Amino acid sequence: MKKGISTTVCTVLLAFISVLSASAQGYRIEATLSGLSNATCILGHYNYSNQQFLAKDTAQTNADGMLVFEDTKPLPGGLYLILLPGQKRWIEVVYSGTETDFSLATDTVTIVNNMVVKGSEENRIFYEYQKELRGIMEEMEALNLERKLKTDNVSTALVSKKMNEAQQQFNAYRKKFIEENKTTFTAKLLKASAEPEIPEAPTLPNGRKDSLWVFNYYKAHFWDNFDLTDERLLRAPFLKPKLDRYVKDLIVQVPDSINKDVDALVAKVGDNEELRSYIIYYVSSEYENPKVVGTEGVFVHMAEKYYLSGKMEVSDDAKRRIGERVATMKPMLVDKIMPDLALSDPTRKPVSIYGINADYTVLFFYSPTCGHCKEAAPKLKEFYDANKSKNVKVLAIATDQSPEDWKKYIQDYKLEELTHGYDFTFRTDYRSQFDVFATPSIYVLDKKKKIIARRMPVEQLDDFFNFYLRTHPETTTAVKAKAGK
Repeated sequence: MKKGISTTVCTVLLAFISVLSASAQGYRIEATLSGLSNATCILGHYNYSNQQFLAKDTAQTNADGMLVFEDTKPLPGGLYLILLPGQKRWIEVVYSGTETDFSLATDTVTIVNNMVVKGSEENRIFYEYQKELRGIMEEMEALNLERKLKTDNVSTALVSKKMNEAQQQFNAYRKKFIEENKTTFTAKLLKASAEPEIPEAPTLPNGRKDSLWVFNYYKAHFWDNFDLTDERLLRAPFLKPKLDRYVKDLIVQVPDSINKDVDALVAKVGDNEELRSYIIYYVSSEYENPKVVGTEGVFVHMAEKYYLSGKMEVSDDAKRRIGERVATMKPMLVDKIMPDLALSDPTRKPVSIYGINADYTVLFFYSPTCGHCKEAAPKLKEFYDANKSKNVKVLAIATDQSPEDWKKYIQDYKLEELTHGYDFTFRTDYRSQFDVFATPSIYVLDKKKKIIARRMPVEQLDDFFNFYLRTHPETTTAVKAKAGK
């Protein structure tokens, strides 16, 4: 496969990562870890862009297990981890940005239960909550074991009742804890990880609960517990999973719906530049090379509304790169009319997209020597053989290599029945003119040569085509009428 550079928005992310520390102050975090002597530990937090650990500082314990992380440079607020040797265990540290000098003491076996905190109310209440959580988890584990040992109906019902009561008791504790500590960053962290509480759904005339109402309520209140104005939540493991859930699962995957809901989400962030920048970056990067066919228009929308308009401050080089990417993508989006190509067939007879009389035309851009293109050839032929009776045609376009390689590819994979095109003038820039950054690359056109799908794997062609026929009954009728004549 020929790889193209399609990570334009990464330039933007790098541009604002460097300023994340600007709002905090110097720090000193002392930790005494009983049983851990002369060992190196790492202080860091989750990297919000990929959920991986991002190291910020290192320190070595003395013979008594005491270490100090400190610097006069700023440490931005967030949920930090002290990563222990071996990098399989860690200690969580709530760093609010207001408590900058505090100490923790525990051992490496029972970290939560033996934790002692001095100088940090945030960490004191955080570990108070963690101890309560640990207690309910241990109770649940014991009840689960009891359920496995006692399998009769009476015992099973009794254990289920105990588990439900324990869960309700903890939920009440959690709610009370958050309310009593609502001004703390710890409470914000706990709320950020919570799902919205859904009231009882209304009943439909058929007696069933209204599941659509439940979905709409859940989506409308999805961000209620997450403070989108607090940039410290960038350095906690909650934002990206929530964005994944919201953007990919709760929004209908068509550009208009995505653009509308994402713009509303960005508006909720207000003037918080870091959170705003990350959400815009996240959506832009997801849809520059999307997994859902036909949603590249979201990237164009984000680029034009935020980056190219000047609403997002980026470097001149980043703006240039984004502008070039938009200029290439915009004419080739779903619902746009496909521009024609200057091509010739193997006999050097001119070939035009608009000369192909078909209800559907598949454009298959490929390189004759590309390994993935060779793997795709039999699958492309299989698709064509299965659908040619429905007036589907394929135009296979070689983007490079010699005419000899091109003709050999056609012969080797028995593709003679397809329509073939090659630019003998070598003037076509497939990358900038047709957004072909990698091969194979596929476009699907309707009868009017409007793009109805783009850049999908050849393996998905048949499923897409059958789905499209089912969801466009007027086209299905036309195809059936044509087949019956």
